[in-house]
Amino acid sequence: MIIINLDVMMAKRKIGLNELSERIDLTQANLSILKTGKGKAIRFSTLNRLCRELNCQPGDILEYREDEENGNA
Repeated sequence: MIIINLDVMMAKRKIGLNELSERIDLTQANLSILKTGKGKAIRFSTLNRLCRELNCQPGDILEYREDEENGNA
């Protein structure tokens, strides 16, 4: 499963949801969905803007973990 660590990166960069949503031109609602890990997909263009504004790599935001539900952990 893919884990979204956007909240961690935002905390490290000391940037709030409102400011980041304005900077990357994404609604607060959609950014909140990503931040809470409830999103099902992310566009590369959005990931690019997030990485640019947070000065990070995609791997700082996205993390792969074995799916525990399927007994693979």
